[in-house]
Amino acid sequence: MRGLAGFWLAACATFSTGATAAPTILVMGDSLSAEYGVARGKGWVALMEQRLKEKQIDYNVVNASISGETTSGGFARLPAELARTKPAIVIIELGANDGLRGLPLPAARGNLENMILLSQKAGAKVVLVGMQIPPNYGRDYTEKFKALFPEVAQKYKTTLAPFMFDGFADTPEMFQPDGIHPATQAHTRILENIWPAVEPVLNKPAKGKR
Repeated sequence: MRGLAGFWLAACATFSTGATAAPTILVMGDSLSAEYGVARGKGWVALMEQRLKEKQIDYNVVNASISGETTSGGFARLPAELARTKPAIVIIELGANDGLRGLPLPAARGNLENMILLSQKAGAKVVLVGMQIPPNYGRDYTEKFKALFPEVAQKYKTTLAPFMFDGFADTPEMFQPDGIHPATQAHTRILENIWPAVEPVLNKPAKGKR
């Protein structure tokens, strides 16, 4: 009898855990999302997690961002992250390093498209974060780079978040001394830019999932 009771207790615990497991938001980004140069818990991803808790919206947040990451690196890492976290939502914040290094835009486009396709195939909703680079890279390259993100989002009918520095890109005190990475106070503004794109896809079943 003791063995049978133990079996039922284990079965009930397993059922309960499965029934209450929160869905996951996976963030695939670079140093702009990896809290580069700021204290732990002060980056926009951590602030988003805090907001979810404050609003009592039940999600786990996995920040898989790596400083220096390119779209190529993100694409290479994504399959393992999808298998590990089984996310309901994937936020893709990549491309800045491609642009700053002057890498070919068709390659960046292809990597972002493949990341979206892999995420959608896994049943996740996707939020693509728009990106821009300074004008000193040449008008043609910078304009095509900026246009790449809305074009990809439209092609795959996915949510587009605006340029994360929208509204303060020209404000020096919002950046670290390198002029590239956001200072601590800027991460609150970044969340305000990205949150309106994330909020509508919360608590909505993704295609292929029930």
